[in-house]
Amino acid sequence: MRTVLTIAALTLQEGSRRRVLRSLAVLTAVLLGLSAWGFSEIAADYGGLTSGEAKVAGSTVLNLVMFGFSLIAALGTAFLAGPTLSGEVESGVALAMMTRPIRRVQVLAGKWLGLVAFGAGFVTVAGVAQFVIVRVTVDYWPPHPVTGLLLLAGQTAALLTLGLLFSTAISPMASGIVAVGLFGATWIAGVVGSVGDALGNPSVAMVGTVSRMLLPTDGLWRGAMNSFQDPALLAQVGSGVEESPFLSMQPLTWVYLVWAAVWTALVLGLAALSFQRRDL
Repeated sequence: MRTVLTIAALTLQEGSRRRVLRSLAVLTAVLLGLSAWGFSEIAADYGGLTSGEAKVAGSTVLNLVMFGFSLIAALGTAFLAGPTLSGEVESGVALAMMTRPIRRVQVLAGKWLGLVAFGAGFVTVAGVAQFVIVRVTVDYWPPHPVTGLLLLAGQTAALLTLGLLFSTAISPMASGIVAVGLFGATWIAGVVGSVGDALGNPSVAMVGTVSRMLLPTDGLWRGAMNSFQDPALLAQVGSGVEESPFLSMQPLTWVYLVWAAVWTALVLGLAALSFQRRDL
């Protein structure tokens, strides 16, 4: 266990020196600045969240901004996962490490743990900063912020685990591109499923359901959206709206949360098996 924690700490230290981290910091600062301006405009127009229309605007914009943070986290962790493992194999660093009494599964577990800590830390810091901005500008605070941030952290963990799996078989850049591409495709499939729900078409709605089972990132994102929304907003639009890209009417079930955890564990196991069989 000590070896795994040591590798996790080294992974965090290595990630902090990469240019990807600086790019994430710039993107986050830009998004926070734009959101502060946007919410200040909402406050100027509505004088605070006192009307139903203002609550709709505030909750929707918050979900939109948090989706931006989830996308930044997805990009960052996916493109960190590839170089962290596959890059070290190609450069020969992994071979030098394996000459010591360290098993490959320990290396993989340590790097996964370090990347999860990085992703969860980013989501927490950026999310809390955004909540403070919303509170100061429009006097709004999401009803379940901790649950929402945990779900976003779970989404990040699921995607970086997939990125690690790909990095055991293909190049670092390709693994990041494929992981982010699947992330986007799953989100689009979720939008298509929402359209099917709204139109009462079970076949189209099934597209979103299946995609969320194959890759749970969109499902976890929708659970996070539900945590960030004001209950009054859900009651207001509940009679006419089922789902939308930035509105989720139902919280996640425990069955789905268990599936997301099992899915992540299975993919991590496949990554360990693939890394074990890879020539260094």
